[in-house]
Amino acid sequence: MTCRPPVKACGSPLVAMLTLATALVARASWAVPAAAPGLSCPGPRALVQERFTSADCLDCWQRPSAPATTAGWVLDWISPTTPEAAMSAAAPIESKERAQRSGVTPPVAQQALVAHSALRSGNGLQLSVQSGPAWSGYIGVQLHVGGRVPRNATGWLALVEAIPAGEEGSTVRRELVRAVTGPLPLAAVRSAHRVDHLLALRWPETARPERLEARVWLEGESGRIIAMASERCPRR
Repeated sequence: MTCRPPVKACGSPLVAMLTLATALVARASWAVPAAAPGLSCPGPRALVQERFTSADCLDCWQRPSAPATTAGWVLDWISPTTPEAAMSAAAPIESKERAQRSGVTPPVAQQALVAHSALRSGNGLQLSVQSGPAWSGYIGVQLHVGGRVPRNATGWLALVEAIPAGEEGSTVRRELVRAVTGPLPLAAVRSAHRVDHLLALRWPETARPERLEARVWLEGESGRIIAMASERCPRR
């Protein structure tokens, strides 16, 4: 991974949050953008493939043993090992926690693992997310959840960087999780109600903001992902 100069925030995170929130609410429309030409949005029964790569395994990153699924969502996680690891700057601490919830042991030195989740369908769930422009190292994100949310489900919000094949040392396309927050409270969601969350996420210094998109997912009580949506592909 390529390290880039740090991004300095102007003022405190609270000031950044308030400024972003004001800018986002003032937008003319929060309509979900239509899918880009040629983009195939995964269906409600799609699989989610999560690829966990230890931060010290450059070979695993460059030539993954598990190709990306062609019929679903992909999340790439770099898992922390040691501060000196080659990809430690792109390894969020939440990666290990997510691996454990997904049912796999977090990767150790020189290791890559894959977990799969099958999305649920036919539950009347509504899930969408939008983001504003990058500002002083932060991106404002708004999440909407409505409909029938399974009991004890939790919500998670992330900035995911789309890295084309051949860039950042990888021979395959990556959907790299760069920042994540959760669990978000969903207890207020009922069939006739909707929950909105408005947050400011700091994008890491090693990411390129123009390649970032907001991604939201719900995890069931077992920790497996049961629903997912992006800015271009809402879950209806």
